[in-house]
Amino acid sequence: MIRALILAGGVAGAAGLSQFPEYSQQYNQRLAGAVDELARVVADFDASATAAGLSREAALAQMTGTPFLEQRRADMARTFGRHARLSADLAVLRGAGPFTRAWHATRLTDPQIAARAWGDFRPALPLDLAGLVFAGLGLVLGSGLAAGGIGLLRWPFRRRARSAAGL
Repeated sequence: MIRALILAGGVAGAAGLSQFPEYSQQYNQRLAGAVDELARVVADFDASATAAGLSREAALAQMTGTPFLEQRRADMARTFGRHARLSADLAVLRGAGPFTRAWHATRLTDPQIAARAWGDFRPALPLDLAGLVFAGLGLVLGSGLAAGGIGLLRWPFRRRARSAAGL
């Protein structure tokens, strides 16, 4: 029974982790689209600032006086920050293969992009080398987690058995 549970954990890990290459590719595509759209917004703001003879910072500083302007200034500051962060993520991930994307998995964490990528993601049978490697890694990790969990659950009972046996 225990071996069957460990095998089930391994198979679940293999099935789950084998999907990473495709999901990360879809995330990367969405990331590129988000960076392109944010770049358009940033360029539009910068063009308006330049036309008024202002730098980006000076234009932001002038957005005061009313609650709407101050909210808009905060929105644009967040947009500039998000554009910079996502552009840096894209620079690292662009052209990266699935193993490199796994190494940089912390760059796949924008909540909006991740939610949209996950919403459109459909699991598939991975038939390429990357999918098979991730499946094998998932099998090992899943089996290990299942074995560790079962071991933790059995630990109190082993102690009692040893006490009863006089060990």
